[in-house]
Amino acid sequence: MRTCVGCRERAARADLLRVVVVEDRLVPDPRRRLPGRGASVHPDPHCVDLAVRRRAFPRALRLPGPLDATELVVAVQDAGGTAQQDAPTPSRKQVEKPHERSMSPSR
Repeated sequence: MRTCVGCRERAARADLLRVVVVEDRLVPDPRRRLPGRGASVHPDPHCVDLAVRRRAFPRALRLPGPLDATELVVAVQDAGGTAQQDAPTPSRKQVEKPHERSMSPSR
């Protein structure tokens, strides 16, 4: 089990994309063969965007400063990440949790 650095959900290693740094660029490593520390992210543009905005990649890879995510973003979009956008997942605000339902007093 691994944790996606974007959405912070746990998933099987096979369901996540390994990302490494090569010369200050985030590079996808689908075969899991590139040397160095790796970070895991769902191959979904939404998760990659979340990780970039939260600056999760430098933190997970234990590197200072910003990293260029252009190659990673393009690779995820080209690899079929757009197919997952056809079925949007609800955001936390859209999901109604049982404890958040308004309880009307019964009389």
